[in-house]
Amino acid sequence: MPSKTSTAPKGNVLAAVLGMLGMSGIAGVLVAAMITPLIAVAGVTANSTITLFESLPDYLDIQPLQQKTELYGMRGDQEEKFAEFYSQNRIEVPLDQISQHLIDGVIATEDPRYYEHGGVDMISAARAVLVSVLGDDGGGASTITMQYVRNQRVQAAEAILDPTERQAAYEQAVETTMGRKLQEMRLAIGVEKQYSKDQILEGYLNIALFGGTIYGVESAAQYYFGKTAKDLTLPEAALIAGMVQNPNQFRIDDPENIEEAQMRRDYVLRRMLEENKIYQAQYDEAVATPVTPNITPTKHGCMNATGNTGFFCDYVRKVILNDPAFGSTYEERLFNFQTKGYQIHTTIDLDLQQYSTDVMNNTVPHAVDYMDFGTAMSVVQPGTGHVLAMVQNKDFDETEAAAGSATATSVNYNTDYQFGGSSGFQVGSTYKIFTLANWIQSGHSLYESINAKRRSFNLAAFQDSCNGPYGGSWNPQNDGNANFNSMNAVEATSGSVNTAFVAMAEKLDQCVTRDIAMSMGAHRADGQPNSSYPSDVLGTNEIAPLSMATAIAAFANNGVSCSPIAISSITLRDGTDVTPPKSECHQAISPDVAAASNYALQAVMTGGTGVASNPYMGPMIGKSGTTDAAKDTWLIASTTGVALAIWVGNVTGDYSLYDVGFENAAGTRVRHVIANQVFSQAIPKYGANDFAEPNPDAFRVENVVVPDVTGMSVSAATSALEAAGFIVDVGGQVDSAQPSGTVAHTNPSANTSVPKGSNVTISTSNGKQPGASPSPSPSTQQGLPMPNIVGMNQDDALAALSAAGLSTINVSYSWRGPAGGTVESTDPPAGSNVAPNSTITVTAK
Repeated sequence: MPSKTSTAPKGNVLAAVLGMLGMSGIAGVLVAAMITPLIAVAGVTANSTITLFESLPDYLDIQPLQQKTELYGMRGDQEEKFAEFYSQNRIEVPLDQISQHLIDGVIATEDPRYYEHGGVDMISAARAVLVSVLGDDGGGASTITMQYVRNQRVQAAEAILDPTERQAAYEQAVETTMGRKLQEMRLAIGVEKQYSKDQILEGYLNIALFGGTIYGVESAAQYYFGKTAKDLTLPEAALIAGMVQNPNQFRIDDPENIEEAQMRRDYVLRRMLEENKIYQAQYDEAVATPVTPNITPTKHGCMNATGNTGFFCDYVRKVILNDPAFGSTYEERLFNFQTKGYQIHTTIDLDLQQYSTDVMNNTVPHAVDYMDFGTAMSVVQPGTGHVLAMVQNKDFDETEAAAGSATATSVNYNTDYQFGGSSGFQVGSTYKIFTLANWIQSGHSLYESINAKRRSFNLAAFQDSCNGPYGGSWNPQNDGNANFNSMNAVEATSGSVNTAFVAMAEKLDQCVTRDIAMSMGAHRADGQPNSSYPSDVLGTNEIAPLSMATAIAAFANNGVSCSPIAISSITLRDGTDVTPPKSECHQAISPDVAAASNYALQAVMTGGTGVASNPYMGPMIGKSGTTDAAKDTWLIASTTGVALAIWVGNVTGDYSLYDVGFENAAGTRVRHVIANQVFSQAIPKYGANDFAEPNPDAFRVENVVVPDVTGMSVSAATSALEAAGFIVDVGGQVDSAQPSGTVAHTNPSANTSVPKGSNVTISTSNGKQPGASPSPSPSTQQGLPMPNIVGMNQDDALAALSAAGLSTINVSYSWRGPAGGTVESTDPPAGSNVAPNSTITVTAK
């Protein structure tokens, strides 16, 4: 049976003589022979060569080998690799995971006396000297240890970041000079003192190049034959063993090299036979075996990330490359990322990522031919900042070809510019959530009446401690040019009424609204501070979906905002922990403000503009958004366990989504179709618990007495009523004892206590004395305005309805809710016309 390792030296006279000399003495003799021409020129005596050799450095700092960086996510309860990066494709394995045939083949051809010498094979060295004296180049004589030293020096050179210094160090490590050979000898002797033979051999087999970017026997075996180094057959092992002499010449992924590679393989087999490592029959069978590659390319980089994770992969990469914790310069961080062997355990839920991708692909195309169409969605976990999914309707492609592609890009629409190249998108009415928070924070209530009438706003009336004051006027519009009277913040939020929110903003500091938005995570994607101009209440800032998902998650997390993170932990190959970036959590708004805001935001998802996105699997908050002409549409929503933001719109250009339709959804409805399905998948896993109940103060309503303006001019009466906090409507004329054109009466009538902000309708006198049987006034025939009774108890509500004159036109009411409750909403709502002989439905809580 052939032996596994050679332990007995070959018997010859030269070996016996050399064995009588000390290592340094032998080296000195060889050095003298090698540098005799130099001695003659420099005047160095031969006796000093031993001292010269021993003065060379003999300590080599063995550095860890370059390793792959790998990215992992969770699929079910199992961790799964989805991407890898490297400069050198290497999988480091211990010696016992390498085929003995491969070990024997390398030793037989590269260093048959490996287990006998102390780093320098004197017999081979002496032979090299003789060849040199005869006029050859003095090559050869490099033991495995010396080759290991050379490869280590090359690795050290490649770790130098300065390109000029790196090239100089590389050339010094591989130069074909006697000086380099002497240095390798001296260092090899030192390495043999530091490490065992098996340790050195293991290091050599893992560091050696096997063509292209393939390093180490494990990667070579997997690439060339699709199997591990331990499972190689004899002819396969011999072929790989032969490659170390000239890796690129003998690499078999090029068909033109196979003939030479086979000749080299057969030489290795012959040497193994001569060294008694294999039998003759094994040799005969192996050399008769044709070379049959099974090329198995390794897929690295984000373009080859599995599970549709290309954009998330690129986000993780940029997180590392932008963080000084991973290197003081970008170049150092890139080198570390590609070579340190980081095992990066990410936050991505691969099941949710795949499901979200499938839903998006089934709902919208990668491109349409009439617009630059895009869709992007980020899913995060409230309370942790974990990014659970990140999808968009494009393929990730960072080649130059992607620049002209409508279906592929390297720009990540979900992230800020520094993490993916996107400048964000106008967020439309989703930005109203920050005005809502400021409204509550500033002491206003959810049921306070708001003048939602379309009108011209004086921009000088808007406070902005950041950038104001402003000048000019602004006449904002509502969707469909709708007009409203008064409403409360819940109704304004549920219906996303622009004029109501502008009226709210008029009573607030725009700078505070801006600061709330940014504190909650909704910052501009270009890195600039958010704008705080009055029109920004309607969402003109350009923000990334990931940031908006972070913000709505903060509302769901009792006002605590947690910055998004994609990495949960990092380890090196040896198990050493590397500190990853951490999510930074802080109280952006108070829990009371969050609870009150969430009360209104739940109304959006149960009866407002976001209802189509709600799968009704638990409490949910949210807000929809549509920019002018539906250039961009949004939906942000969250349960207590999972939040998302989805954008659908124009990557560039301004094509209206009102004019876009797909098989499964109209352009403006895409966001709801996707969000609904994704929530259906995510909620069972991440949960949807109840939100905190608002403080009762959030519902308070301030009642004020309607001043008596009878007999005043319309303008004077209007001023007096507005000063008292009412919204004034001017109705028709009625018979009255008051002078013609002056106020005859108001509805509600003078001295009635009603909620501040209610509508008060002025009726003017026509100058005619009221008769015994007055004919119905035009306003009575057409109906009367519905007063705002939200927040009142049943008795006060009935009194307000009566004071509004509704009983005079035969209007009844239906009370739905506890008898001792307070009014939550009315149908028709406050400010609407109540027709004669109709019924008002009052919902109480």
